[in-house]
Amino acid sequence: MPVRLPVLFFVPLPDIFTFVYMETYGKILLIAMPAFLALVLFEKWYGWRKGKDTVRNMDMISSLSSGVTNVTKDVLGLAIAIGIYPFMLEHLAVTTIENTLLVYIITFIVIDFNGYWVHRWSHKINLFWNLHVIHHSSEEFNLACALRQSISAFFNLFTVLLLPAAILGIPEEVIQIVGPIQLFAQFWYHTQHINRMGFLEKIIVTPSHHRVHHAVNPEYMDKNLSQIFIIWDKLFGTFVEEKKEVPPVYGITRPARTWNPIKINFQHLWLMIKDAWRTHSWKDKFTLWFKPTGYRPADVAEKYPVYKIEDVYHFEKYDTRTSPAFNAWAWVQLLFILLSVSYLFGQIAYINSLDKTYIYWYGAFTFLSVYALTELMDRNRYAIVWETLRSGLGIWSLYEQGDWFGASQWLDSAKYILAGYFVVSIVITGWFTIKHQKEDMDLSVVK
Repeated sequence: MPVRLPVLFFVPLPDIFTFVYMETYGKILLIAMPAFLALVLFEKWYGWRKGKDTVRNMDMISSLSSGVTNVTKDVLGLAIAIGIYPFMLEHLAVTTIENTLLVYIITFIVIDFNGYWVHRWSHKINLFWNLHVIHHSSEEFNLACALRQSISAFFNLFTVLLLPAAILGIPEEVIQIVGPIQLFAQFWYHTQHINRMGFLEKIIVTPSHHRVHHAVNPEYMDKNLSQIFIIWDKLFGTFVEEKKEVPPVYGITRPARTWNPIKINFQHLWLMIKDAWRTHSWKDKFTLWFKPTGYRPADVAEKYPVYKIEDVYHFEKYDTRTSPAFNAWAWVQLLFILLSVSYLFGQIAYINSLDKTYIYWYGAFTFLSVYALTELMDRNRYAIVWETLRSGLGIWSLYEQGDWFGASQWLDSAKYILAGYFVVSIVITGWFTIKHQKEDMDLSVVK
């Protein structure tokens, strides 16, 4: 095995995983995404039928949009990793282990233990909370909110805690396989429709455990941090049972007040940046990042107060006025985004063979699509600007390539259909933007 120098600088993911990994992960998502969507829609139907609908339409679309941004970032390698695991494996392994079933089981346990501590730090340290806040931002608790995953995690400290795995000599490829499995296994317990699960409550994280974790009730805050095995919470004193007399209230104490997942990902970071700039305390300028989550310098908090929920049982959830027509249009746009990103994941190797930069232009188009849609959902008057930029980029791509990233090999008329769609999208978005502004003005006059 060749000697590897310690990588103490940041290494772009494509240099580590290569486009082969990106293509493989993209194909996995082609299976996972429809499955997750089907389960989300099933939960919506099931709740409606049982008279306990836990899924609001705009919230669901926001969650699904957040999932799109996260997987797009991951597949395109738009992140930075601290690549020290190969170095630890090379120099600290006390044995060599082959890829057996037992190795995969041990690795799963090690990663879950690792995940507990990364999760705990994310709840306790101001800077790290920015990497996790998106997951808690929904004021509902359902399968869709499980898809709210970070795009602001440009620095991956995960490998730092893989020291036990390195000492055991667990191969890199085992980590790369088990990691996504452990992540996907956290999806199912984001639901209010499954009650206590008997003896399983003592072994694994269940919906009851995780409802506690997502709650903002003082009794439940920052509890049940385990990801698969609940034993970690019981060992380290962070376990609390769900109580019938204390129904969980979901969200974050400083509400996001937007459907835009890209904004939510950076709200907390932006607040910390402003606080560091505004405070007169030089100590706080450098230390607020690592203080307990939510910490703000006293002088800034007094001069620039930020709304925080004081009574979790009496606050107004974020909502926006909609209509059947707008709900239908929002779903049309979301389905286009899902189909578009599925094409990217399925054809990533072919698109990359056309031009090395194409997949990143495609990624930019995807992020703009999510931003434009969710700004319209927020009834923002600049939604038409973002839609024009997004559709403009789409039209420019069609003109520049004379195609849509090779789609003509599947459908000759693809570029004409897409060109027509982009024009219609600008027109309809403009119409809704004007309509929303007029409605809001009329409402303000009435008030």
